[in-house]
Amino acid sequence: MNMNLTGRHLAAAQTDQTDRGGLQVTVLSDRNAPVADAVVDISYTGDPMNTLEELQTDTAGRTEVVALGTPPVEYSLQPSSSMPYSEYTLRITAPGYEPAVVSGTEVLSGELSLQTIRLRPLSEGALPDRIVVPEHTLYGSYPPKIAEAEIKPVNVSGELVLDKVVVPEFIVVHDGPPRDTSAGDYYIRYRDYIKNVVSSEIYATWPHETILANVLAIQSFTLNRVYTEWYRNQRYDFTITSSTAYDQKWSLGRNIFQSISDAVDEVFLNYLSRPNVRQPILTQYCDGQRIQCPNWLSQWGSADLGENGYDALDILRYYYGDTIYINMAEEVSGVPESYPGYLLKVGAAGAEVLKIQEQLNAISDSYPLIPKLTPDGIFGERTLEAIRTFQSVFGLTPDGIVGPRTWYRIQEVYVAVTRLAENVV
Repeated sequence: MNMNLTGRHLAAAQTDQTDRGGLQVTVLSDRNAPVADAVVDISYTGDPMNTLEELQTDTAGRTEVVALGTPPVEYSLQPSSSMPYSEYTLRITAPGYEPAVVSGTEVLSGELSLQTIRLRPLSEGALPDRIVVPEHTLYGSYPPKIAEAEIKPVNVSGELVLDKVVVPEFIVVHDGPPRDTSAGDYYIRYRDYIKNVVSSEIYATWPHETILANVLAIQSFTLNRVYTEWYRNQRYDFTITSSTAYDQKWSLGRNIFQSISDAVDEVFLNYLSRPNVRQPILTQYCDGQRIQCPNWLSQWGSADLGENGYDALDILRYYYGDTIYINMAEEVSGVPESYPGYLLKVGAAGAEVLKIQEQLNAISDSYPLIPKLTPDGIFGERTLEAIRTFQSVFGLTPDGIVGPRTWYRIQEVYVAVTRLAENVV
């Protein structure tokens, strides 16, 4: 990453910002509670001393959306030697917390970039936390994937293999190659991990069906590692690595994009299968420009197919063959209740509505914008208001309807806030 643009190069980088993209910052404590009244200063990464915008977080820990300059959208739609996104540096301060700096937050033309930052409690003499987000894999230089069999043998004596496909609550990411003992291990929520990888591997400006195809490939790859206990069986204490030579790119502290987040929420239960094969397929891929990979998905090629009207399954079958199909995990780990299988909306009543009302009340202790409810199991106007507020706070379409995306997001946030309450006690 070019962290020291000066003079002519800095001027060229800034005058190339002909388009605009959005950025919204969410500031949380190290216990995942929203931090209100945090100040976020934004500057170009190449000119960090020149503040462009100063924002403040609300009671949900979020700033308003700010429009920032980006390169032309065309740079991200076709392979180019020009950086297709802008890089910004964020400085975050809040009373009672250590300051933090994030360098390299990416903003793309026409897309909403979402940056989450966690602050540590103030301690005397501590230095500011600083995160440097590496370049995107389609722009930077990364080692190509070492080819593996897409179906793993699971009949080896003593090998650990799950008995069914489960979407895990967390995965453990080793931030480096498997044998790098100096690299850290990070516990990351499954969906957060997928959103981070997709935002690191493809551009959010690509067609929706292209994004879905890449999400499904990345999820299937990840669930293969989970299902086969690939690294555990090699006596490692992690699920997957951040090395592109072995797995897929995950970047500590990077931003994600709203369109990618929405796509992941849409299909996070799914993975790719072949007939008579129980495990998720290890769906490998490459950029398709600098690296060629026959029988694997080409990222740039998938963008072209999406532009030409292919849907996600058509794209996947173009690369992995006609026997590939989309499957659904049998279980979601770490949630109190699985989705009941039908929409909850005004007029609904019963135990599922009661459960949602109780969970929203617990969430509102940490997110007071969400109104308190009388848990009666009846989906009325007050529950509608609470659902819409929850959806708005957590980046979902505020339609007031509890479908699978809203249901599972409520479950995740409820688990997080109740664990926070337990830790406080």
